[in-house]
Amino acid sequence: MTTDTLTFAKLIVLYMLDKVDFTLTNSQISEFVIDKGYTNYFTLQQAFSELESADFISSHTVRNSSHYAITDEGRHSLEYFGKSISDDIKSEIDEFLKANRYHLRSENEILADYYQEKPDQYIVRCQIKEKGQSLVNLILSVTSEQQAITICDNWRKKNSEFYNTLVHTLFLK
Repeated sequence: MTTDTLTFAKLIVLYMLDKVDFTLTNSQISEFVIDKGYTNYFTLQQAFSELESADFISSHTVRNSSHYAITDEGRHSLEYFGKSISDDIKSEIDEFLKANRYHLRSENEILADYYQEKPDQYIVRCQIKEKGQSLVNLILSVTSEQQAITICDNWRKKNSEFYNTLVHTLFLK
C-alpha cells in the first residue's frame, strides 16, 4: 500500500461525510469505495482509524455498526487537500449520495440497540430520528437477550407502523 492510496481513501471518506447532514456507517462508505475499486477493505479500515485518531472524524457504535461524522478539523483538512480528488470522482460520490440519500439516511435514523443491565435484565433503546432530532425514544426492559434482539430486529421493520399507531392513539380524545 502506498501513502498516496491511504491519503486518497481518507479524502474520499472526508468528502462523503462532508456531503451529508447525517452519519454514515462503515459499511455504507465501504460499499461505495470498494465497489468502485478506489481501494481495498484493509486500506479503508486503516483510513477510518487514522482519521478518527487525528480527530478528523468522530464515531459512535450502534449494534456493532460504526457511525461516522466529519469534525471541524476534518472539514478544514478537506478544504485544504480536497483538490486532490478529481472532479469525476467527486461527481461519482455526489451521484451515489443523491441516488441513495433516502436509504442511507433511513438506515441511520432508525436505531435500536440493547445492553445487559444485570442478570435477566436487558435494556432496549429504540429511536426514530429525523435530521438528527429525536422523534421517538423508547426504552424497554426485557428479561432475555433473545427478547432484546427480537425487539431490535422488529423495530427496523415496524417502526413506521408503531409511530403511526402511537401518534394516532395519543391524538384521540
